[in-house]
Amino acid sequence: MRVAPLAPSSDALAIATWARRMGPIAVFCADAPDSQRLLEEVAWFDPTLRVHQLPDWETLPYDAFSPHQDLISERLETLWQITQGALDVLIMPLTTGLYRLAPPEFLAGYTFFFKQGEALDVDRFRQRLAFAGYAHVSQVVSPGEFSFRGGVIDLFPMGSALPYRLDLFDQTIETIRTFDVDSQRSIYPVQEVRLLPAREFPLDDAAVIRFRQNFRASIEGDPSKRRLYKDVSNRVAPAGIEYYLPLFFDHTATVFDYLTADSTLVVHGDAHGAVTRFWNDTHARHELLRGDPDRPLLPPEQLFLSAEQFFIAARE
Repeated sequence: MRVAPLAPSSDALAIATWARRMGPIAVFCADAPDSQRLLEEVAWFDPTLRVHQLPDWETLPYDAFSPHQDLISERLETLWQITQGALDVLIMPLTTGLYRLAPPEFLAGYTFFFKQGEALDVDRFRQRLAFAGYAHVSQVVSPGEFSFRGGVIDLFPMGSALPYRLDLFDQTIETIRTFDVDSQRSIYPVQEVRLLPAREFPLDDAAVIRFRQNFRASIEGDPSKRRLYKDVSNRVAPAGIEYYLPLFFDHTATVFDYLTADSTLVVHGDAHGAVTRFWNDTHARHELLRGDPDRPLLPPEQLFLSAEQFFIAARE
């Protein structure tokens, strides 16, 4: 169905109306600022709708620094909500939909829950947090961090608005409470906590082995001389590692692999123009940056969907 351009706000009303009538809707915005606007306006027109945004990394392709941890947290939360069917409207910049993602089974396999009253093997739990990419700190203030202080564990799960404090009695979780990161004071009790992975890729033994194998297969030269290869081999996630995400998996996915079969897709704005500009800029950056011997780059085709692949996936 093709709809004539709608005035600002009337497009949000139309999307809210379609979501009530047709079920889950995924909106791809050619103009990135429209993504944030629609997120707020659709929820205003119908507060009962479960509206989520899949934000962009807010980095340029091949940047040598990583996205902010809050963005990764929001992205993982949104992807998890999609897999649980707990979403009515998904909104994202169209170029974000071009990025290849971890397969849905990654989230399923690296997400776990724990409850008040359960037994907790502290050493195993600490190891599991490290494998999930969480950073051990002296004081928890950001998503993806944890701290052990005797019988108290502070933990800020990805996708959570607040951190949690676990009080242990011997090997049992006696209480779980949220707390304020500024005052470090407890707020209210909860019964269960969901723990998403801290990154969009794994960094356990199997993932490191897979990365090493894929690196050798994809990139020419002696890998032992590449700083990136040595860092990952030592379980260090260097800045900008997100642009090597396909090397951690046997296969990648796209946002279409997360959406349910009954989802309605809406392309908002000049999609072809947005994809063309993205690919021109990406190829230009690849040509500019690929000469660094410490950061050999993957080809754009390995990281992003082409215009043809995007529109074929959207029609299927």
